[in-house]
Amino acid sequence: MSEAKVQERKLVAENRRAKFDYFLEDSFEAGLVLTGSEVKSLRLGRANIAESYASAEGRELVLINGYIPEYPGANRFNHEPRRPRKLLLHRRQINKLLAAVQREGRTIVPVKLFFDEKGRAKLEIALAKGKKQHDKRAAEADRDWKRDQGRLMRNLG
Repeated sequence: MSEAKVQERKLVAENRRAKFDYFLEDSFEAGLVLTGSEVKSLRLGRANIAESYASAEGRELVLINGYIPEYPGANRFNHEPRRPRKLLLHRRQINKLLAAVQREGRTIVPVKLFFDEKGRAKLEIALAKGKKQHDKRAAEADRDWKRDQGRLMRNLG
């Protein structure tokens, strides 16, 4: 992705735990079906996608357990904070994701929630394979070694 596009995005929420718990393979940019109070709440920068996942309902994908808090100014027209939200993707992308989940046992994990350059709420989802405990330990050991290596390089030269 070009630097100009990355700079124009406004990041609302990020699932940093996903990189630790999963091997992230293919990523897709999906739209979300939202109500007005949800969009206003997202514009305040308040959301959490850490415990959420995407699931198939029929031939559609739905974001489950994504938290968008109620908007204070919406009073009785407010939304339910953890309601299922439909994801908007091309049919070919949905078929690819559903096939990977059913055949290969993959998981669809939300990675980032952001506003694109046109001001529309988007969700970056990734096809993921779960890491085993030893994979997590190896990744943590590698990360610690990189940190120590950088510290040594700074101190020596």
